[in-house]
Amino acid sequence: MELLCTSQKSEITSKTYRSVLQLCADLKSLKDGIKVHSIISSNGEMVDRTLGSKLVFMYVTCGDLKEGRRIFDKIDNEKVFLWNMMMNEYAKIGDFMESIYLFKVMIERGIEVDSFTFSCVLKCFAATGSVKLGECVHGYLLKLGFGIYNRAVNSLISFYFRFKRIESARKLFDELSDRDVISWNSMISGYMTNSLADEGFAVFKEMLCLGVDVDLATMVSVLAGCVDCGSISLGKAVHALGVKVCFDKNIIFNNALLDMYSKCGDLDGALRVFEKMDKRNVVSWTSMLAGYARETHFDGAIRLFHEMVMVGVKPDRVAITSILHAFACNGSLENGKELHKYVIESNMESDLSVSNALMDMYAKCGSMEDANDVFRRMPVKDIISWNTMIGGYSKNCLPNEALELFTAMLQELKPDVITVVCILPACGSLASLERGREIHGYALRNGYSSDPYVANALVSMYVRCGELVFGRLLFDMIPSKDLVSWTVMIAGYGMHGFGNEAIATFNKMREAGIKPDVVSFTSILYACSHSGLLEEGWSFFDTMKNDYNIEPKLEHYACMVDLLARTGNLLRAYKFIETMPIAPDATVWGALLCGCRIHHDVKLAEKVAERVFELEPENTGYYILLANIYAEAEKWEEVKKLREKIGHRGLKKNPGCSWIEIKGKVNLFVSGDSSHPETKKIESLLKKLRKKMKEEGYFPKTKCALINADDMQKEIALCGHSEKLAMTFGLLNVPPGKTIRVTKNLRVCGDCHEMAKFISKETGREIVLRDSNRFHHFKDGHCSCRGFW
Repeated sequence: MELLCTSQKSEITSKTYRSVLQLCADLKSLKDGIKVHSIISSNGEMVDRTLGSKLVFMYVTCGDLKEGRRIFDKIDNEKVFLWNMMMNEYAKIGDFMESIYLFKVMIERGIEVDSFTFSCVLKCFAATGSVKLGECVHGYLLKLGFGIYNRAVNSLISFYFRFKRIESARKLFDELSDRDVISWNSMISGYMTNSLADEGFAVFKEMLCLGVDVDLATMVSVLAGCVDCGSISLGKAVHALGVKVCFDKNIIFNNALLDMYSKCGDLDGALRVFEKMDKRNVVSWTSMLAGYARETHFDGAIRLFHEMVMVGVKPDRVAITSILHAFACNGSLENGKELHKYVIESNMESDLSVSNALMDMYAKCGSMEDANDVFRRMPVKDIISWNTMIGGYSKNCLPNEALELFTAMLQELKPDVITVVCILPACGSLASLERGREIHGYALRNGYSSDPYVANALVSMYVRCGELVFGRLLFDMIPSKDLVSWTVMIAGYGMHGFGNEAIATFNKMREAGIKPDVVSFTSILYACSHSGLLEEGWSFFDTMKNDYNIEPKLEHYACMVDLLARTGNLLRAYKFIETMPIAPDATVWGALLCGCRIHHDVKLAEKVAERVFELEPENTGYYILLANIYAEAEKWEEVKKLREKIGHRGLKKNPGCSWIEIKGKVNLFVSGDSSHPETKKIESLLKKLRKKMKEEGYFPKTKCALINADDMQKEIALCGHSEKLAMTFGLLNVPPGKTIRVTKNLRVCGDCHEMAKFISKETGREIVLRDSNRFHHFKDGHCSCRGFW
């Protein structure tokens, strides 16, 4: 460059410029290449075909395709090498259409193509899905006599495999007389990528029998096939062959081994390979991370990630997504937040897969605010982004937010089968039957309803919205019921108080050869509890331990305590808790506290409450429950003390609210609130019903008012309970003959329960009320709960 810059114009020939441009290309020095081009221009050198070709070569090799193309278009060049180079560079950056365009121009100008040309254009047709054009090129290359050239035929084999034209690819291979290692590799890889591992292995064995030398690509393809068919024994044999032919020091081969062992479930084998590796790159570490995460060894994955960072290996997006999955499953929110900082510092947050993994981690760790922050900042969102957020809201008990986001999603893109599975639980949580039916219709129209996950989600949605009969109908229509299907139905019967039906379903599940798990037993014990089936509950509890070797968890003990407490066995429940092999939590003690309220045992309630307050001192619900027990016993001084305690602690009571959905609109009622537009009509009808109740011998359960006042004031307070307002609104607005469906966020009070029974008898209307504990089906003056709630 120094000599070029100091030489006189007359001293430099075109050959000199070409030599220096070649050097710039060899060293990929674009800066020097631009300087040479500037000197050529300032010296007035004519850029002919030869010099122009070298300029194009320099620019393209140094990464400036745009300038290379500008010069390429100006020169009259018939060298196939340069055309192939341009086509190949466009293909590299994913601009396949431009590469195909150059091929067409070559044909029009009569430029003599070679096997490299066909190899490139066939790759472009494969990438763009142009099978017909690819077939035309096949005919053209045969016409020109390239049917015997390995490079062209190998490209055709790959092309046909890309479109699952297995027979066409095989025919080309069989007719190829002089096969090279690429021909064999194309067949092996083609079979493997088309999920035909056995055929791929057969070609591999034939290759070995014929003495064809394998290369690295052969070994990697065969190892990928071992992963697809889960054959660890064959993978070990390939490993042995790799050692024999001296690939064991090659990092690409070792990474393929790591991937094979970890995906086939042999983490020890993967770890042995990993520890023997002289050199490891980010792929090596990521394969191990993913292997630990896949086998649910999340602590091991996290430990390995920290080790990876300590040795100075910079995690890429695949490593980041793998470790975020481990953090998500392990509930490691703080670790996740630290990694999020690294993601931001590394400018990786704009990567779609990384942002999706971050949202998933935050959602699974229960931090939906952080997940939403990531979601809002994303410049581009795909279906996974929306599904992650909708599913996160549903799983974190934020159904309103899930439905709002689902509505927003409809403006952006079409929901898929995963979206339907994610949004249906939100409909079930809110008992939003009309919205659930709309989504069911969408699933039917798009052919999603046959998906087993959608089918299970639909059954769950209907039973949680009070449509138990329809839920059972859908359940019966599922052709191949899995454990989730049966468990959903058992839980549904339990929620609705049909314990015997839940037991019958549980027994049918076992007869069908489905083995119950931890969740199944929780569901059946819950069903027994809410139907007062004491003996049956004990039998299932023993069966779980003795027949299925499932060690009871806290939720199982809570169900048993609840069962004992509801059936009046309070002292037995207390002793049961004291003999538990694991420390009881607030839920277990809370179940007994609820039983104390049902059976009005104030003395035991005080004793139990002490334990509950120690475990969850900030949970307002338990203070309110004890206050209610005192209020029903008319111990107003104790009620006052508890309320003062709640105030001093700065705790807040969740206000009682109920809602009813009519014509797609949700009408919300809060206890004592008179802001609803139809309040006067509701109060008027409520008074008439109260009067009629009294005339027929029903008297208000004033203890349920939970205030220290006279009976008149208590009755007025009772009339303002949210479920009464919602039921009365339903009487006014739901067409005759239609079921009135009300949902309440708290447990229904005794007085409202009695009034619902009376309304169902007096008006001939069926009322389905879902409270925080269970469903109540009121019909002809009776309730399905039979007093167990």
